[in-house]
Amino acid sequence: MQDQLVLLQEKDRQIPGSVQYAIRRYQKNPHWNLDDTGMMVYHYKKDDPSQNYLDLRFCLAGGVYCRKSARASAAAGAPWEIECDSCKVNTTPGCSERIDTVDVVSFRFLSVHLSQFARPRKTESTVSDELLDFRHTTSFSKTLSLCGRTRLVLEALLNHSYTDSLENIFVNAQTQMLLLYSLECMVGEKEVETFQCKFLANEADREKIVQAREILLQHIGEPLTIKELSRKVAINECYLKKGFKEMFGTTIFDFYQGQRMEHARYLLYEKGLSVTEVSVMLGYSSISHFSTAFKKHTGLKPCELLLH
Repeated sequence: MQDQLVLLQEKDRQIPGSVQYAIRRYQKNPHWNLDDTGMMVYHYKKDDPSQNYLDLRFCLAGGVYCRKSARASAAAGAPWEIECDSCKVNTTPGCSERIDTVDVVSFRFLSVHLSQFARPRKTESTVSDELLDFRHTTSFSKTLSLCGRTRLVLEALLNHSYTDSLENIFVNAQTQMLLLYSLECMVGEKEVETFQCKFLANEADREKIVQAREILLQHIGEPLTIKELSRKVAINECYLKKGFKEMFGTTIFDFYQGQRMEHARYLLYEKGLSVTEVSVMLGYSSISHFSTAFKKHTGLKPCELLLH
């Protein structure tokens, strides 16, 4: 159906060794009734493992493209148009500058990137392990239901205002959440509506945990202590650690360290910076400490990555 739509905007991004994604924003045909949908595509090629990949694809209707905002964004050199305030709150539905849209978003995870998340083969494997490590030997596609969590992540990806390095950090973090939710759907796990931590039943406290995650992404080169982070979001340290682990499935340290190393991969691969420059930018006291952390996360020393 895409060849029958008018393309309004597009964005492509490829980060070697990490996620590749594309966003296409089309003008919606008013006569078509489209439902939001998602799909997982698992591609396996026995004779050529380099061709193994996992695609997540989503089609989202109900968006808005604002010509006025697009012109302003282009004049400012911004890569992606953000809705104007009137469009966001839908105060001018009859505005001639406003166009209803369909967003087609795709994310490709290569085997070299996914393998880091799978458990060692010596342990008993799950469905997720088989997919992440490409032990499942048959290609397939599966329709995904769009739960509330998935929609929030997709909306954040489509409407964020980050640019350059911060955009890379933000997109990488969000796509990992998409992968998590999609795999949960794939293996038949139901979305949990209740929380073990009782304080998370309070929406304000959940928002503080989300805010803490955003602050970590914004300070990727300025390590924060748990105490500093808890003060910034005004929540007890213990609650912050427990709430973060329950909401995002990882500890604050592991999340932050993973994002730092993915950003380091980007700076080395895409920006062509030296190991010394990246080490300093990420706040490491020595190159050896950075190299050790990078190898633990990627399986390669920074200098080895530059040779690939």
